[in-house]
Formats: sequence, C-alpha cells, structure tokens
Amino acid sequence: MFRIRTIGAAITGIGLALSLAACGADSDPLAGDTKGSGSAAAVTVGSANFAESELLAEIYSQALEAKGVTVKRQFNIGARELYLKALQDKSIDLLPEYNGALLAALSTGGVPENISSPTDVLAALKKVLPAGTEVLEQSAAEDKDTLTVTKATADKYKLTSIEDLKAAAPTLKVGAGPEFQERHQGLKGLESVYGVKFKEFKALDAGGPLTMKALVDGDIDVGNIFSTDSGIATNKLVVLQDPKNLYTSQNVIPLIRTEAKTDAVSGALNAVSAKLTTENLTTYLAKIQVDKQDSATVAKAFLKDNGLA
Repeated sequence: MFRIRTIGAAITGIGLALSLAACGADSDPLAGDTKGSGSAAAVTVGSANFAESELLAEIYSQALEAKGVTVKRQFNIGARELYLKALQDKSIDLLPEYNGALLAALSTGGVPENISSPTDVLAALKKVLPAGTEVLEQSAAEDKDTLTVTKATADKYKLTSIEDLKAAAPTLKVGAGPEFQERHQGLKGLESVYGVKFKEFKALDAGGPLTMKALVDGDIDVGNIFSTDSGIATNKLVVLQDPKNLYTSQNVIPLIRTEAKTDAVSGALNAVSAKLTTENLTTYLAKIQVDKQDSATVAKAFLKDNGLA
C-alpha cells in the first residue's frame, strides 16, 4: 500500500519534477510527442507497480477501446514520483490515482486534518494539480485505512461503525503499524474524534499480512486494514463505517493530461467511475490476488458485468 503510506519522502522530489515539467514542457525532448493533441491520437494509459493500479488501468484501457479509442499500455511504471513525471513529459496520458494520496503528494505539509471527505479532498486537489493535467469524475471506490473486525466480534458488540466502538473499546485489543500510535488517523484521532480508547495496542504492520493474520486468528480484536484487501472478502470481515470522516478519502479517480481528453475519453472513464465501488473493486481484485487471474481477464469481466463492454 505504498500509494497511501510512503508519500512524505517523495514530496520534495515530486514538486521539483512537476515544477520543471510545468515550466519547461516545450523544451523537454519527450514533449515533442503530440499523440495527445489530436482527436484521432492514441491514448497511452499508465499505472503504478501494484496489482490494483494495473487492474484499474486495464479497466480504463478496455473501456476506452470499447468506445473506439486507440489505446497504448505502459503499466507498472513505479512509484508516484516516476509516473507523475511520465505524465508531465507525455510518456503517458492517463492513469488511475487516489484523491487523498495525490493531494498529500502535491501539497506542502500534506493534507490538513480538516480535509477528509471526498468532496473536500477533490476540491483541494483541483487547486494543486500540475499545469496541463486534470481529474475526471471520481468514483465511490476507495482504498483507505479502515478499522475492521471479524463477524463474530461485530455481532457480539453490535458494531457497524467506529462510533459503536466507544463502549466496547476498553475491553478490546487493536492492531496496526507502529505509527498508528502517534497519528491523528490512528489512536490519537480515534480518541479525540470518537472518544474511542482501546484496552491495548499491538504493533504489527500497516494494513499488511501480520495485521490480517492477527485479526483472523483472534490475537487482536480490531485491525487497521486497507479497504480493498482481498482478505476482507475471503475472511468475511466487517469494515466499520467512519461517519465522522476520520480517515482521509482515497477515492479512485482518473488523472489525465488535458490535451488527451476528448468527449469519448471522458465519457468512457466517467462511466467506469460511476460503476466502481469499494465492494466491487475488492471483489475483482481478489480474482487477481487470490484466484491468480490476469488483469486483462478480470477487467473484461468487470466491464461486462457492469454493462460497459
């Protein structure tokens, strides 16, 4: 989940790369490629180097092809600073992003604590996008921090939201990455926003396999799990709702070079965003992570199942 976690160290490098690209695109040797400037040009779709990003990029690609748009694929580029530079130098035209993580990467000092809802994050993001880029309609699908419990725990304590934890938390053990102890979007925020204070904290990993295993095995009662983790579905876990928006939204959103946007492109991508939910993204991602299907096959199934093929 580097797309959400490892942002801070890259902000300076990203800012420099974007500033140079925005100011000097005309002199960049790669900027001479005009594939995005004509209505008949191919759209090059990129992705980061993790399974969910590649799946989303493949869904975008096939959705565009279904509308007659010629597509080139350049997936698995790497970390955010690399694929944003590729977007600026016109090596790619389009890729899936996450509104909160992108906002944090482009904002000096990260995302303010009072900006967390999808609407607020999107509004703030639009103000800091590099010149020559824009975002299309964001989806309801998110890959974000959650507090998750087993169905047995949810039934025992009647838990559906984080608010419900207030009464039960003094008897429960929570597990997460070590930094969860000090973050606003961790123990501090849970206490100040929801009045939730756990009996015990167990340092594990940030939404990774250690936390998942500890939750399933009963070593912890509540786990900080990322919302599209396939283990949520396979283990029939319950994700607690966050009505006060403690966790910054991480809605999937297409990031595109303005030159590459046409009515056909935006129409196809907005239609995908309208169908994407956290639940169905989790389900289709599990087909890759658990069932070991390839992203092209899963993307084709998503589009067919949602009337987009």
